[in-house]
Amino acid sequence: MFSTTVTVGSAVGLHARPATIIAEAASEYDEDIYLALVGEEDEEPTDAASSLMIMALGAEKDDQVVVSSENEEAMKKIAALIEQDLDA
Repeated sequence: MFSTTVTVGSAVGLHARPATIIAEAASEYDEDIYLALVGEEDEEPTDAASSLMIMALGAEKDDQVVVSSENEEAMKKIAALIEQDLDA
């Protein structure tokens, strides 16, 4: 499994618009992509293809999120999206 830690770039955190953009991108891949908020390692990782689950993470701007997947390309794409300000 590939994983990387990234910093949330959206000013509003991973809320409605950013979560929808990330979930739509994650849905393009056959492999599962998971998100976990750093500091919440005891929680189950969130399915990146679900905007509701992404919003439930409660990730705010500058929080760190671990992105993991069996597909390295998918992991990198979702990580790059999380780092962007998707509300701009």
